[in-house]
Amino acid sequence: MKLSDTIRVNAMKKILFSLLILLFCFVNTSKAENLAPENIEGARTISTATAKLLFDKGYRFIDVRGLDDFKIEHIPGAFHLPIKSGFDELNLSTIVKKNQPAVIYCNGILCMGSSIATRKAIDWGWSNIFYYREGIRDWKQQGYSTHSINP
Repeated sequence: MKLSDTIRVNAMKKILFSLLILLFCFVNTSKAENLAPENIEGARTISTATAKLLFDKGYRFIDVRGLDDFKIEHIPGAFHLPIKSGFDELNLSTIVKKNQPAVIYCNGILCMGSSIATRKAIDWGWSNIFYYREGIRDWKQQGYSTHSINP
């Protein structure tokens, strides 16, 4: 191998290495942008353990996922109010009064539905909202029961 070939190979390695680093940074950045926010101002973010305590106390849970997901499984007793169709102030007020506590959830940290719904509820004047960011995926992972609706 000639000296000029060695120089070209080393230059190509440096370029490829730089491109890989840029690609890695891009993937990590875009992945982080798709995560649900950790907190919603005006609401209390809760863990799965806290969600289970609130469930055991009889708090109202609101599932904001689509109907198909809700039918497959949901937290027992949860109300279905999909963020994409039907989540509005009037429908929410039929489930829970503005001063009553409610837990809003969806599929977990990759699902933006619960954060959007929580933000809307706060903006409409609800004052006792629990944002369950970890959602039904973590609920199931912890071994808690779910309910299905068979067609």
